[in-house]
Amino acid sequence: MVISDTIFEAFLECPTKCWLQHNEKPGDDNVYTNFVKKQRNDYRYFGLSQLILKMNPNKCVQSPLIQVPIKKINWLLAYDFVTAKDNWLSRPDAVERVINRKDNRDSLLPIRFICKSKVSKEHKMLLAFDALVLSEIFKINVSHAKLVYSSKYYSLKINISSLIFKARKLTAEITKIIASNDPPNLILNRHCAGCEYKTICRQTAIQKGDLSLLSGMTVKERSKFHNKGIFTVTQLSYTFRPRRRPKRLRNRPEKYHHSLKALAIRENKIHIVGTPELLLEGTPVYVDVEGLPDQNFYYLVGLRVTNENESHQHSLWANSKQDEKQIWFSFLNLVAEVENPVIIHYGSFEKTFLKQMDKRYGGLDAATNNQVINKTLNLLTAIYGKIYFPVFSNGLKDILNYLGFFWEDTECSGLQSIGWRHFWEQKPDSSIKEKLLAYNTRDCEALEFLKDFIIKIVNANKGNCKNEIDEMNIIRADSDKYLKNSKWKEFKSPFSSLEYINSAAHWDYQRDRVYARFFPKNERQKKRKRKPKSSYHIEKVINWEPSRICPVCERSYYLKGMEKEKTFHDLLFSYRCLKLRFVKYVFQTYICRRCGQHFGIPDRFKRACKYGWNLRSYFFYQIIGLCIPQRTVAQSFNRLFGFEMRRSTLHNLKIKTADYYKSTKQQIFQLIVQGNLVQIDETRANIKGKSAFVWVLANHRESYYFLAESREGEIAQKLLASFKGVLVSDFYAAYDSIDCPQQKCLIHLIRDMNDEILNYPFDEQLKSIVISFGNLLKPIIETIDRYGFKKYFLNKHLRRVDDFFDTLEKSDYQSEAAIKCKDRLSKNREKLFTFLKYDGVPWNNNNAENSIKAFAGLRDVIAGTSTEKGTDEYLTLLTISQTCKFSEVDFLDFLRSGEIDILRFRENTKKRTRL
Repeated sequence: MVISDTIFEAFLECPTKCWLQHNEKPGDDNVYTNFVKKQRNDYRYFGLSQLILKMNPNKCVQSPLIQVPIKKINWLLAYDFVTAKDNWLSRPDAVERVINRKDNRDSLLPIRFICKSKVSKEHKMLLAFDALVLSEIFKINVSHAKLVYSSKYYSLKINISSLIFKARKLTAEITKIIASNDPPNLILNRHCAGCEYKTICRQTAIQKGDLSLLSGMTVKERSKFHNKGIFTVTQLSYTFRPRRRPKRLRNRPEKYHHSLKALAIRENKIHIVGTPELLLEGTPVYVDVEGLPDQNFYYLVGLRVTNENESHQHSLWANSKQDEKQIWFSFLNLVAEVENPVIIHYGSFEKTFLKQMDKRYGGLDAATNNQVINKTLNLLTAIYGKIYFPVFSNGLKDILNYLGFFWEDTECSGLQSIGWRHFWEQKPDSSIKEKLLAYNTRDCEALEFLKDFIIKIVNANKGNCKNEIDEMNIIRADSDKYLKNSKWKEFKSPFSSLEYINSAAHWDYQRDRVYARFFPKNERQKKRKRKPKSSYHIEKVINWEPSRICPVCERSYYLKGMEKEKTFHDLLFSYRCLKLRFVKYVFQTYICRRCGQHFGIPDRFKRACKYGWNLRSYFFYQIIGLCIPQRTVAQSFNRLFGFEMRRSTLHNLKIKTADYYKSTKQQIFQLIVQGNLVQIDETRANIKGKSAFVWVLANHRESYYFLAESREGEIAQKLLASFKGVLVSDFYAAYDSIDCPQQKCLIHLIRDMNDEILNYPFDEQLKSIVISFGNLLKPIIETIDRYGFKKYFLNKHLRRVDDFFDTLEKSDYQSEAAIKCKDRLSKNREKLFTFLKYDGVPWNNNNAENSIKAFAGLRDVIAGTSTEKGTDEYLTLLTISQTCKFSEVDFLDFLRSGEIDILRFRENTKKRTRL
């Protein structure tokens, strides 16, 4: 099994072509492939002759012996050079001996001639194969190669030292392919258009229904479908589901659905999405241009002008590059004669032609440029993502052949036209020229035919003409055929009278308007409204005994002041019931002799209105602790206790209560930052329709919320500037900039790995990584369950962690998902198992996630109705609630106590329990 440079080059284009060439399968003998072979030979012959002229003829040899060591070589340039080593065979166009006078070491430089204007990766890899064979034969390091390209014979020296290793790996893959009796998995690609095996491969792909038949599908997209178990076009067609587009995406172009394309092919019907449009304001001018891309030369411009049911065809031909300017100005003159012209074309080739010609020769002033270049209509843009024809590609010929529009020469294509033009240039033949003119004319007629058909689709879709749509074999992708029928779907009718009758059958409509008139007044019960009492009897008097220590100077040197009274609607909590009472509080005030401060009334009573502290505590316990909407709680209080709580009252209660606990929130933040552990997370919030973010800092005992406009990393950096403990977070990249030891949440990683396994169920390499990681983590979790988060017992697992990552680095994965997983693990190697080195550090971010869930429940209650200030007040109360939960303190008891220090309240509760 000899791997020649021809087979190696074929493998770079397509593995199937490599296998077919090795087994000497016959291919098609078409015009373009013959032209490419002849052009390559002519280019090589002329380029080699020019290179020999630059050298000393005595130092140039043909077909030299390769058994001679490099030190005994006396030539500087060798051509027709055939090198073979074991099962490798290379035939570079030339080999140059490079003499290095510094270290007196000679080297070889393989040379290739390509008649392309651009250098591709395939050309460099072919030179790397030449260098690989030369280095094996002469036992030297061949690190550079030369490439001669373009019509001007530019010379490019390439460093290929990094590509030789890849070339060696590719030879191993080629050996496996050619050793097999069966061809490799067939994949159609961009090289198929000019391949001699095009017909064989396409017939095989159609029989299999291979996904590569869909020309718009990328390799990455096809790989994703394969990993999901979807290998054929028919399988893909069953995955289409119509989606309702969000409002923010209504003005954007429609996404292209490969599944809908497959569905159109399976059902052999045209499918449309959304509302296709074709804005045509003016006289249509159908333009098709033929050119030679390698030479950047346009030799034929076809125009078809249609006006008042009359069509005129113009064909502008250039015999050489000197005539290009002439056909350009002829084109401008013809367009100028048309009133309000609209240039209609297919694809971007014609628009590029207009821009290139204007840049090259000019002739377009500002007004003309506006009409010619900017006023163009690309039919492909009108089709793409909106109209799906039951053909494998969006090529003009594929679509028109389906619609019944054919070309006389069925093999004619853009590549074939390039071959015809080159043959005409070598030997001008009128028959070849007529072929090109007829092909160009037929393309212009095809544009007109397609434009008329698109207009029919647009008009039928706008007018909702079902008969016309059925006649054209068209199906709407959002039709009832593909939508799941809802049991409670909205009633719609083309007749307004039926919609009126249906609305009159609603329960609320009949209850409020029909029954109210039908039944007698005495049979209808009036809604009883509770009238609030004008005066209340004081049922309880509480003499409040405050601290006699001055809150400013903390001295007990005081004078007695006057007594003050405050009366509130308040709740009395008993063992198994809740009572509303009118309670009077009596406060003895004092005056500090040192600083003159008046004190004696607690802050929570200063901030109160007519509602007592117990009532307010129970009110916010239901909103924050139980996630009951604020208005629902107010309605409940109004119904049960006869209150008249208004929206402004609720707003003022929230402001005063949040302000009272502001110092508590700040104290919680200080405790978190001064500790040894912080768990951080963030989530989105809705502030009156605007997007914002709520951040959470948490540890085992405290939880702190704060509101920010974004989730930029600078916010977390400022908050944790003085933190020196371990930060536990998810894989958001902004956290990496915080200067402290970090532990990434492994449960996030496990979930992502599991999702990848579900997305790629047939990827064995990915499965091996996930299984190995699970086997590594499982015994660590068992140790934690037995001994807790103690580094003394967890340190023993560090060696197994290092072994896992060393094995991972040495592994050579091929699948995209496995490589992505490997890179992610390697990148975060130092942050995945930090918890093994510290006491009390968890391996997941569960405290922060639990806090995020608490906010998510409150977010549903707020529902975006609160302002930024109001949301911050909610977060203050939520900070208290969640910290009470983490500290095993009853949130309602803490609120009722009026205490502002959760730790002190917890200790006092423990003392009372012991007593």
